[in-house]
Amino acid sequence: MTIHYTIVPKDLAAHLFQVTLTVAEPNPEGQLFVLPAWIPGSYMVREFAKNIVQIKATSNGKKVALTKIDKHSWQAPPIAGALTLEYEVYAWDLSVRTAHLDQTHGFYNGTSVFLRVVGQEMARHVVDIQRPADPACKQWRIATSLPPLKARLYGFGTYAAENYDALIDHPVEMGEFQLISFKAHGVPHDFVVTGQVPNLDLIRIAADLEKICSAQIAFFEPKTKRAPMDRYVFMTMAVGDGYGGLEHRASTALICNRNDLPVKGNAQASEAYIGFLGLCSHEYFHTWNVKRIKPAPFANYDLQQENYTPLLWLFEGFTSYYDDLFLARTSIIDEPHYLSLVSKVINGVLRGAGRTKQSLADSSFDAWTKYYRQDENSPNAIVSYYTKGSLLALALDLTIRRATAGKKSLDDVMRSLWQSYGRDFYQLALAGKQQGVTESAIEALVEQVAGIKMKSFFDRYVRGTADLPLDELYADFGVTLEDTRNASKPSIGARLGREGNDCKLAQVFHGKAAHVAGLSAGDTLVALDDLRVTAADAGNDLGRLLGRYKVGATVAVHAFRRDELKQFKVKLQSDDVPAWSLKLTDVESKAKTRSVKKSTLTRPSAAK
Repeated sequence: MTIHYTIVPKDLAAHLFQVTLTVAEPNPEGQLFVLPAWIPGSYMVREFAKNIVQIKATSNGKKVALTKIDKHSWQAPPIAGALTLEYEVYAWDLSVRTAHLDQTHGFYNGTSVFLRVVGQEMARHVVDIQRPADPACKQWRIATSLPPLKARLYGFGTYAAENYDALIDHPVEMGEFQLISFKAHGVPHDFVVTGQVPNLDLIRIAADLEKICSAQIAFFEPKTKRAPMDRYVFMTMAVGDGYGGLEHRASTALICNRNDLPVKGNAQASEAYIGFLGLCSHEYFHTWNVKRIKPAPFANYDLQQENYTPLLWLFEGFTSYYDDLFLARTSIIDEPHYLSLVSKVINGVLRGAGRTKQSLADSSFDAWTKYYRQDENSPNAIVSYYTKGSLLALALDLTIRRATAGKKSLDDVMRSLWQSYGRDFYQLALAGKQQGVTESAIEALVEQVAGIKMKSFFDRYVRGTADLPLDELYADFGVTLEDTRNASKPSIGARLGREGNDCKLAQVFHGKAAHVAGLSAGDTLVALDDLRVTAADAGNDLGRLLGRYKVGATVAVHAFRRDELKQFKVKLQSDDVPAWSLKLTDVESKAKTRSVKKSTLTRPSAAK
């Protein structure tokens, strides 16, 4: 049995894809069709069905009534013979999560365009991707990791997936894109860029990505160097201002600022380009960690509602730890540069009081309602399972290395997870035997690798809200944390934003000067001691005005709350924005006394 789809960019200016779905043997009791409400990797219900503009059904040339039974489901009555649905999808979200179509390109995730035939999800799914009728699209090509059936590489035509889950896990990019290919341990990889990027240095990108991809393949399979996919595609949309990525089983969709990408003839790697490579490294690591090694609730997704797990600190946090680490392990950046990146993460985590109120387990569980729906109070209420999760991975890595005198590391934990849960995930899924990782399983696995009890560690740092003891752990590995804050610099304790010519309080930090004085997020600053505050002051944190005061001084602040002018007395506090810096030091004497071998994290553990 095969489910057939046809998708064509119908109206580029109206941003409409037309989809035709044919079911040869619909349910004799009436066929139900459902569109996913969210996409794996982005944990928020997004109601993709809202973009279906019109829909109709026919059978044997006759109209069939469709009944919409909820926000994303349509019911067809019992019929004899094949059933065909035709519907239009509005595609005007320039992101990695949904679909976008105009005269420059087309992009879609299957979750946004392919209705699920309920009860026939395990059938073979074939999609005919058709070229737009517009003559201006004659040079358009296709970029996707979906296996071709009757289509040439990069060509329009038919593609096939073994089931519905596979169909929606291979996004498609179409247009006149720039392309370069390379191999990592024999596996073809494509890097595709859509959008105007003059003088793009594709050769440099391919060389850097080959290092990262080869290193990650060898990381999980050190003996065989076997990748879990036959082909991989990086799909990148370059825009004026954007950043993000979404992982898939054999590809990733990325969006970036065009200025993040390297220019021909410029050998220097900008911080923006390093950040882009870190994003690519992050999404590629997900090929193993979350696309195949999965939390138990994700082993068989329910795409119509939230799927809760307390383990996103493992799947996103650990991935965030390894993404920049692989830049160092492949010598794309050196150790001091790597430590500076870690410093930024430490300072970012310590900035928010939310870390003292929400545990990593709770942060993971509440991703659907808190992390993905952040507001002005989020720094005071939540902690990121990405950033603090990456620091947890670092702390675990250091703890395991110290407990085993450098013979074992977090690398061994990840490889064990791969062997036990990830390597055969999709093969087992076809037989209905897939399994996912539980909280107790990961804790037991860490104990097995480290050879010590880890319950108190998990209680304090995963299920609790304690700050990670990185200074103590790092000391055994030749790294110290130095506080570089300027205690004499005054601050009002808020994050500022611009709105037109106005300077607004975007976020007010609990317990800091602005909060104590009664100021609130959203207030528009007018004057400080009768001197005007402008939008330019948002860019320098009021430095132009506060530079004339000392810590402890009281200043009069006038601000609009809505349309009402208010006055506040603000007692300036010391600027306590975290500014920790990681430095390399000599550790040989400590290593000898504590039986710890000097072992830098930027190199894989010796144990294989």
